[in-house]
Amino acid sequence: MVFNFLRYIKPTWYFNLKPAKDFNYFPSRESIAAAGLELEYDSGYVSVASQERDLAWRAFQMGFISNTETLGLDVWQDIKLPIQDEYRFFRKNFHKAWVYYVLIFRLFTFKNPFIELASFVKTRNIKRVDYAKDHFQYPSYEKFESQLLLQQPFVSVIIPTLNRYDYLKDVFKDLEHQTYQNFEVIVVDQTDAFRADFYKGWNLDLHFWFQEEKALWRARNEAVESAKGEYILLYDDDSLVENDWIEQHLKTLDFFNADLSSGVSISTVGAEVPAHYRYFRWSDQLDTGNVLLKKDIFKEIGLFDRQFEKQRMGDGEYGLRCYLSGYKNISNYKAKRVHLKVSQGGLRQMGSWDGWRPKKILGPRPVPSVLYLSRKYFGTMLSVYYILHSILPSLVPYQFKKSKSLKILTFLLLPFLFPLVMFQVFKSWRMSSLMLLKK
Repeated sequence: MVFNFLRYIKPTWYFNLKPAKDFNYFPSRESIAAAGLELEYDSGYVSVASQERDLAWRAFQMGFISNTETLGLDVWQDIKLPIQDEYRFFRKNFHKAWVYYVLIFRLFTFKNPFIELASFVKTRNIKRVDYAKDHFQYPSYEKFESQLLLQQPFVSVIIPTLNRYDYLKDVFKDLEHQTYQNFEVIVVDQTDAFRADFYKGWNLDLHFWFQEEKALWRARNEAVESAKGEYILLYDDDSLVENDWIEQHLKTLDFFNADLSSGVSISTVGAEVPAHYRYFRWSDQLDTGNVLLKKDIFKEIGLFDRQFEKQRMGDGEYGLRCYLSGYKNISNYKAKRVHLKVSQGGLRQMGSWDGWRPKKILGPRPVPSVLYLSRKYFGTMLSVYYILHSILPSLVPYQFKKSKSLKILTFLLLPFLFPLVMFQVFKSWRMSSLMLLKK
């Protein structure tokens, strides 16, 4: 890990694990300077190693994407950093509530209280940094003449749908007006009252079939297998995009010589839009509602894991698999979509709004597939950290994730909710254990 304290609140972050290929993810000061970005070490850190890691982290967060084959800083090397440096890093990067969380956690796990409290106090005046404000620029992107666009590769847009014809109409209208036209659209329709006539009259190279089983990952897998395109563009049935959406995906792949272009998704429901959705950076997620990738990737590392059927994190698992296998994934703000997250139809008809909020009071928390992914790749201890970090925020209903007053209320009610929450967590752990036996 870049800093050891990251394990407490980012235990399942892709970049905690070492990939098969390092694209200079966490660069040295020399490689940053060679690209024209001036960053200096933070002399407030006690150790040189901490200064190097902090600078590499800043470059990552500011969107530094190296175009050289230079290896990055080996942040996956297990190294013990001064506790004071750990707290300094945490205060610079996370809300103060999480700093208190880490302090309390470490005191309750019998770390030296004198060192912990002294380090906490010494760093009390450190302010949180806004990396998005001074993010790295790519001025040559706008005038970049993409050879990939000139080659006009065939793209397969894949859309699973379930009871959303009203929204699918707008999806098709957006696709009809794309500036890039060499693509097909494959729709796997799981709608209860299937209507073949809905697909008539569109000015699209449109292919569709009815799938009786309500199964998202089966739908995507079979669509990928039937796709004729060199590139697969995964999309959702409740989204809106701009006319240059496909063009921007392909252009970004070419500009960064990447394997995946992960477009950002602007949600109309739930959490605030992250600040880093305004610029290019390394992607630490894969959203199957808006990602373009080479079809050969599926041939190399396989299709989606169907154990995530009717659950969550199937796209997250595939993104992690791509990262670990050495594929280059760019977070592409130029290829954004508006995600409507409508309440009817789609995956939410079969599951919950997200991985941590069960529909039924005695249902597992989190959805078992969340722990299946975490335990499979990150192990038991980091999975425990993941649970501890995520449980309290999950008690606030999804639609009210932004409410500070509700967060405070759930904290006060936690002692009363504790027996129920423990039951839900143990149920999820047991079910994820069964999933791991089948892998």
